[in-house]
Amino acid sequence: MSTLELDNFPMEGLASFIVEQWDEKKSNRHTWEAEKQELRNYVFATDTSKTSNSSLPWRNSTTIPKICQIRDNLHANYISALFPNDDWLKWEGYGIDDETQEKKSAIQAYMSNKVREDNMRSVISSLLYDYIDYGVVIADCVWVNETKQDPDSGESIPGYVGPRAIRRSPLDEVFDPTALTYEHSWKISRTIKHFGTLELEYKDTGDETAKKALAEAKNARSHLTNWSRDDVKKAEGYSVDGFGDYYTYLKSGFVEILEFTGTINDPDTGEMLDDYIVTVIDRTKVLRKAPIPAWKRNGHRVFTSWRKRPDNLYGMGPLDNLVGMQYRLDHLQNIAADARDLTIMPPLKVRGELQEDSQWGPFARFQMDEDGDVAPLFTGVNLQAAEAEMAFLMNMMEEAAGAPKQAMGIRTPGEKTAFEVGALENAAGRIFQEKVTQFEIDVLEPLLNNMLELAVRNMSGGDVIRVMDDDLGVADFLSITKEDITAKGKLRPVGARHFAQQAQTVQNLINLANTPVWPDVKQHISGKQLAKLFEDLLNVKRYDLYGDNRGLMEQMDTQRLMNAGQESIEAEAMTPIEGEEPL
Repeated sequence: MSTLELDNFPMEGLASFIVEQWDEKKSNRHTWEAEKQELRNYVFATDTSKTSNSSLPWRNSTTIPKICQIRDNLHANYISALFPNDDWLKWEGYGIDDETQEKKSAIQAYMSNKVREDNMRSVISSLLYDYIDYGVVIADCVWVNETKQDPDSGESIPGYVGPRAIRRSPLDEVFDPTALTYEHSWKISRTIKHFGTLELEYKDTGDETAKKALAEAKNARSHLTNWSRDDVKKAEGYSVDGFGDYYTYLKSGFVEILEFTGTINDPDTGEMLDDYIVTVIDRTKVLRKAPIPAWKRNGHRVFTSWRKRPDNLYGMGPLDNLVGMQYRLDHLQNIAADARDLTIMPPLKVRGELQEDSQWGPFARFQMDEDGDVAPLFTGVNLQAAEAEMAFLMNMMEEAAGAPKQAMGIRTPGEKTAFEVGALENAAGRIFQEKVTQFEIDVLEPLLNNMLELAVRNMSGGDVIRVMDDDLGVADFLSITKEDITAKGKLRPVGARHFAQQAQTVQNLINLANTPVWPDVKQHISGKQLAKLFEDLLNVKRYDLYGDNRGLMEQMDTQRLMNAGQESIEAEAMTPIEGEEPL
């Protein structure tokens, strides 16, 4: 039997170039990936045996989950700030026709419904974890149609139809970190799919290039049964990430997909492919080669980093600088625990011979000759310094990550006036507010606008959207067409920015009302407008709390009822009961 060489799987020139770029960039960032793996070990560690602290010679192996707590704290506060209420999405039109109330209501209702129906909040949650863990976020969006046919009745079963936000793992994408911006760089992403799933995706496309590539890949897998593992030789340096050797990969039933987006020169034809998407399977065959299907260059992917580096797109995360402090924290915890153990159960100094059954313990008795002696060796370690350093480290880690303790409901020590409390909370949360606003502007805003573009390009017919009538407080249903959501403008998520502004405005008004200045300015402030302001700030319009003199009218109604009830009671008291003589 002849040997199946890689020559039986000839690599096309374009595919070879993309594979080389993937391997090179993946290898170049090995140190970055190792750092992220170490951080992940500390986040999910249950003891120090899985971390770099495992090399220390301590008997105790406790880990204080401080990094994990900071991570959870940041994530909870980030997502709460991004989605503080249901009214976090606004449309801003670029022209008079794009800013009409009908157009604005249709676009906001459509996108709010799709975000809620497809549970986009869970995708944003995963992206925020990338923001914290990796310091790098990559998001994308696709158009999906999950409507299916009932195999028995042939009836169409409705499913989700619309744009969908997706997360791309930073570990599964490479790009040029020296590019001016992420948008200016080419990208190569890696995904794994079952081979049958990939066939279904390209079944009805009519793409001859894809049809040929899939046929060759399927043929290679079908003939693999005629070869043993030793018969399939692997060229030096060739590997398929996560599958071991090439034989194991082909037998797995899955297919590796490398997808290039950007501008590239095709070595097979000499053509410059400007703003193209090139899909490679099995690291040998080009499955797709076509212009990027988007209105703007470089497609729909969006990117940001938590702490930006100069001349390097790979930013730092809030936890990166804390790994060394976590190492020190666990070190102090376990050395202090060992010292306590030595103090409670110190080693023994034995002089002479002991009986064989002698054991160290409370009220233990030792039988020895007259020259024998047993004495504990006390360490006399002062643990207060270690405990103080541990407390300092934990406080410093909170501050370094931009997670003020006030966000957890813990008040900083010291007596403060109302103005001082507001000023301190505003200053203490400045890093946090800046980072969550950065995520909102760099990721959430362009992602939502890309999803709206997909809807305009792919929507056919109408879509029934469930909305809430704020005036009546009941659910309503709108029929929205492609024309209703076609406009020039921008969707703006204002959750984080609106949330901060609202909190500051409410705090300032409360502080003003508690100062001696308030009686002097109160007579110049409209009570009705102030009530409307608080209705807007507290986002309670749907409850219909505000109305001109509504409180006064309700008090008058209540007083009328009380007067009527009092008159009724008096009348009943004066009416004699049948059978009794009047007094």
